[in-house]
Amino acid sequence: MAVTDSNKVELGSKAPDFSLLDVTTGQTKTLSDFKSKKGTVIMFICNHCPYVKHVQIELVLLAKDYQTKGVSFVAINSNDAQNYPDDSPEKMKEEAKKKAYPFSYLFDETQEVAKKYDAACTPDFYIYDQDLRLVYHGQLDDSRPGSGKPVTGKDMRQALDNLLSNQPVQANQKPSQGCNIKWK
Repeated sequence: MAVTDSNKVELGSKAPDFSLLDVTTGQTKTLSDFKSKKGTVIMFICNHCPYVKHVQIELVLLAKDYQTKGVSFVAINSNDAQNYPDDSPEKMKEEAKKKAYPFSYLFDETQEVAKKYDAACTPDFYIYDQDLRLVYHGQLDDSRPGSGKPVTGKDMRQALDNLLSNQPVQANQKPSQGCNIKWK
């Protein structure tokens, strides 16, 4: 399984807007639907990637822990569903229900949103402040499939704790790693 690192994205950059289908509700959602006065987490994930599967339980726990503190979460799947049918909107809806995602799961059919965010892999994580300025673009933690390291969410939890306490988010951010986004 080939590993892809997330691309370097400039901290302080503004979150690009989007309008995408929420597969769990059938409604179209925009970035403004997720803007929070505390922080907004945007995650590029998918259904079939072993790196995403490895962290799914922690993603649910992370969202539940920080949504109660006013942070909003949204997941976006930008994979080519025609060549990767496990990432189709129907399968996304099934996965969201099966894993009890406490966040919206959006389908980026044209892949334009992934391009705007310069997303490269699944999972790929972005944390924005109350003004939708990027404060963190890095890994969940040091765990990878087969690494033997526990999935803790340590790096993202530290970034969110710093954001919520008005402390600087660590400048040295390790890239996320995973499967490459499946481009058309």
